[in-house]
Amino acid sequence: MLDRLYSYRFELLFINLVAILFGSLVIPPSWHESVVSPILELLLILMGMVFISKRKKLFNLFAVTFILTTIVSILSYLQVGDVKITALVRTSIILPYYVIVTYELVRQIWVAKIITKNVILGVMSGYICLGFIGTLLFITIETFVPGSFYGNIEPGAVMGADDLLYLSYITLMSIGYGDFGPVTMIAKKASMLIGMMGQFYMVIVIAVVVSKYVNTQDLSDEE
Repeated sequence: MLDRLYSYRFELLFINLVAILFGSLVIPPSWHESVVSPILELLLILMGMVFISKRKKLFNLFAVTFILTTIVSILSYLQVGDVKITALVRTSIILPYYVIVTYELVRQIWVAKIITKNVILGVMSGYICLGFIGTLLFITIETFVPGSFYGNIEPGAVMGADDLLYLSYITLMSIGYGDFGPVTMIAKKASMLIGMMGQFYMVIVIAVVVSKYVNTQDLSDEE
């Protein structure tokens, strides 16, 4: 079963990431945030387990991540414990997951000899993961240092996860509308880091994929 799913690892991971990112467009936001998003997050970890199933140590690590995330999600749904602490624990658990998955995506793309549909989906999934890494980083900063970001919120209020998700992606894509932005120095440094990651990804990873694709086409023409 696991070997069969492994063949579709890129498709499953990409679909799950897109569902988490844009699910609130088709599902009521309140219901999506409280019920659907935690379920999709758990499914994403399972997809990550499929993705790295050939690497036993990482597979075991993701299994532990799944168990811990399930416990935290249940506690959060039942509103047990301090909301702030629960959110921080969840972030500390899921952030390493996104970092490892992104690294593994880039690694598999790097060693791929032929550019296929799966490789393209892997490239897209890696970019989406970078945005989630930025979001979790911003959430952590805003939790510890409230008011680190400005935007369309009440003065002194803590910026919500959806706004920080939006800020992460417009920073990653170097759009910069000016409606949201960093205020404190740590927030500015984090924004610089996310922006640089987006540029490095585009310049290096995309360039490698395009180069491999061109080489593949040249070999096909010679044959």
